[in-house]
Amino acid sequence: MASAAWQVEPAVLDDPAVVRLLWDYTAEMASRYHGRPASDAEVAAALAEDPHDGLAPPTGVFLLARYRTEPAGCVGLRLLSPDVAEIKRMYVRPELRGRGGGGRLLAACEQHGRSLGAAALRLDTRGDLVEARNLYAKHGFAEIPAYNDGRYAEHWFEKRLTTG
Repeated sequence: MASAAWQVEPAVLDDPAVVRLLWDYTAEMASRYHGRPASDAEVAAALAEDPHDGLAPPTGVFLLARYRTEPAGCVGLRLLSPDVAEIKRMYVRPELRGRGGGGRLLAACEQHGRSLGAAALRLDTRGDLVEARNLYAKHGFAEIPAYNDGRYAEHWFEKRLTTG
């Protein structure tokens, strides 16, 4: 099973592997948004525009996924309120998509969300990120009304967490 090759562990935001993945994530999001390859200046501006607030203890966690031994994906989780955590920066390298990494990252978010005291996970995404929306639905997230006014948010999802 391909998902057995994935390991997901907490990481610090200044880890070079995390920095690279966040750059690649932002470059892909900006390129898809603009319909052309994003310049380094645009990627740097996008990173500066949306800081990684709350994605570290005690209010959150940042997770690094490795496929076999190589950095392959990431996701952040932060508390929005004492019982709701928000997923941010969900990313799996394009060449490794479809191998179970997204599901492993979401399962890790559920585990860490519970440890933070959350009863629900939420996220927002853009309309053009069809694959992401399908992944969230496949893993039990339901579309909900807007819970924020994010500049690029067009769809909002939530998954209620069970205890156990």
